[in-house]
Amino acid sequence: MTGPRYATVALPLPVARAYTYQIPADLLTRAVPGARVVVPVGARRAVGVVLAADVAPPDVHARPALRALDEQPALSPALLALGRWMSDYYGAPIGLALRAMLPGPLWSVARPAGPGEGSERVVRLIHRLPSLLEREAAFRRAPKRRAAYEALEALGGAAPLRHLGQRLGIGAAVIAGLVRQGLAEVSVTARPRDPFAELATPLPPVATPDQEAVIRAILEGPVERPAVIQGVTGSGKTLVYLAVLRRLVEAGRGAIVLVPEIALTPQTVARVRGAFGDQVAVLHSGLSEGERLDAWRALRRNERRVAVGPRSAVFAPVQDLGAVVIDEEHEPSYKQGSAPRYHTRDVARERARIEGARLLLGSATPSLETLFMVDTGRAHAYLLPQRIGSRPLPPVEVVDLRTAERVPEARVIPWSTTLDAAVTAALERGEQVILLLNRRGFATYLQCPQCGTVSECPRCAIALTVHRTPAALRCHYCAYESPVPAACGRCGHATQRMGGLGTQQLEHFLGLRFPAARIARMDLDTTSTKWAHQEILDRFARGAVDLLLGTQMIAKGLDFPNVTVVGVVDADTGLHLPDFRAAERTFQLVAQVAGRAGRGERGGQVVVQTRHPDHHAIRAAAGHSVAEFAAAELPLRRAPHPAYPPAVGLVRFVIALPDATRAARLAERVAAWLRRANAGTLAGALAVLGPAPCPLARLQGRWRWHVVVKAAEARTLGRVVRAWRARGRGAVVVDRDPASLL
Repeated sequence: MTGPRYATVALPLPVARAYTYQIPADLLTRAVPGARVVVPVGARRAVGVVLAADVAPPDVHARPALRALDEQPALSPALLALGRWMSDYYGAPIGLALRAMLPGPLWSVARPAGPGEGSERVVRLIHRLPSLLEREAAFRRAPKRRAAYEALEALGGAAPLRHLGQRLGIGAAVIAGLVRQGLAEVSVTARPRDPFAELATPLPPVATPDQEAVIRAILEGPVERPAVIQGVTGSGKTLVYLAVLRRLVEAGRGAIVLVPEIALTPQTVARVRGAFGDQVAVLHSGLSEGERLDAWRALRRNERRVAVGPRSAVFAPVQDLGAVVIDEEHEPSYKQGSAPRYHTRDVARERARIEGARLLLGSATPSLETLFMVDTGRAHAYLLPQRIGSRPLPPVEVVDLRTAERVPEARVIPWSTTLDAAVTAALERGEQVILLLNRRGFATYLQCPQCGTVSECPRCAIALTVHRTPAALRCHYCAYESPVPAACGRCGHATQRMGGLGTQQLEHFLGLRFPAARIARMDLDTTSTKWAHQEILDRFARGAVDLLLGTQMIAKGLDFPNVTVVGVVDADTGLHLPDFRAAERTFQLVAQVAGRAGRGERGGQVVVQTRHPDHHAIRAAAGHSVAEFAAAELPLRRAPHPAYPPAVGLVRFVIALPDATRAARLAERVAAWLRRANAGTLAGALAVLGPAPCPLARLQGRWRWHVVVKAAEARTLGRVVRAWRARGRGAVVVDRDPASLL
């Protein structure tokens, strides 16, 4: 008789190592690598993932696993390998890396399989009336009931009750009559929940010569080298993606299409469904847990072959993966903000390598890291330099707010006569306008004119933002909220003064300035409900909105041919943040929103308002030139300037504690540990900066310090993060390849 068998199990907890459990004989066939098991953890139970089976027994007593939850492993060997890579590369506990890969319900002990698929009431014929005489007798005085019977018959004998009512106008009383006659029954049937089922946009029947050349070159190029599709806005990058994917799906392989914002998901899903129909599954956080789980199951069962969604869809269980597409690859939202703090681009590159799939990175304004990959031969660029139909890119007029003439009624709002004239003319012609202001709320701060006190968040080192609908002071970092005070809390002065501009104040001004215009605002305040993004964009697409204003979510991926004017109300909102990516983000944002204009036959124009018209980010965006921006920005990230990516790699250690003194002391200890490591085994390969207070020194009641390390070699940073992971200090956040230093 053989002895006990053991397996290592990763738990979704911030612990540095996996644990060994005994596997009872009745679980041996199911407790295999990638499978979920329920195990005891102290006095409670948790769901873990088996990393390895048939391992050596531990030195201490191993508790037995309690249940094995999967007929087939929840994670494939490829995804398990990807989880190990993420843990090693980002220095994250393996359990947290695996937790990011599975839908939330699959980690629940209470309902370990997650909620079931959606259900619907289905009407089914249980007795047939094949002859005309039988029908005449059965429905002599019930013509509506006969029509319902024949409709069900035409639909194959069964149909959802909702479909009969909403599409065919058959009422519940009519169905109840069929049931009473013994002709039909109503039952509850499981169905996959797919809220995007009705979306589909046909693709153009023929690719342009430029597109066809890129499609052919990608398919003939090496699989192992990422393809960077750099095309101007409106050049048809999406058609290129889908044409490449279609060849792969026709060959029986699967695909993943990633988008940066939930706001873009409906448009992207519609286009992908136009190519692949019901083969598409959607995964994103705006869906319910059950909807996401249904989509995940359909992909895992190979019932659907194409996954679409934001960041976490990179882990979709697509079978026989043939390609991963990252649309708008430059977007900062592809960086995960909690452990494991992965960047989707790098995870997708590793998954593509593991599974032998292609990686397609698309953008009109590629990140400098991606351009560096191309320059160093680790990726290949495919260019689409012309818009479809050879339409010109819209001319961009840069307005210097320091000297420009302003509309008198605008008062403190930066609204030049140039932008005013462009918007007025477009509205008079029946065309549409997009206005970008990357700051939500009504005003950015509330200040007492008597003593100068600014209302600040009690938990964060940041001024509270003034909101008018509904009226409140809000913190955009921790969600703290308080009423707008009638008087200063320090000196009692009765009048408070607002400063700065937000989208709510701009909307109020535009309503007064253009009273006949139909205006919609799109920011985090107006898109908090499940389908708010899609509802606003649908209204704009139908022409029910004349003027769309919003934050950065309106700046990318949207294609509306009737938009002829785009205005950037204040291009400087992020230009001078204390972050090395500030200029890059500004360039990308302005260039992307400028590309929303002139996509139809009428052409378009762009007005960019700024107080820094000579800044290289503004000049390059006005010229729609990635090359001009890169030529100016890249030297600023290399010696003799302080080195930053892509010239070097970064790891940021962030210390956040409620006690300011303890935070500073721990930061000193982290810096000292890094300097000792650098002087020892790393032989001076690191540059250690800090410790120093973070630019946002206090967030959510915690005082924040950081230490930043730089290295030219990726393996050096890998050794550092893995060594720190082994220490397991929970008060320190390790962020490799940070998107921001704020």
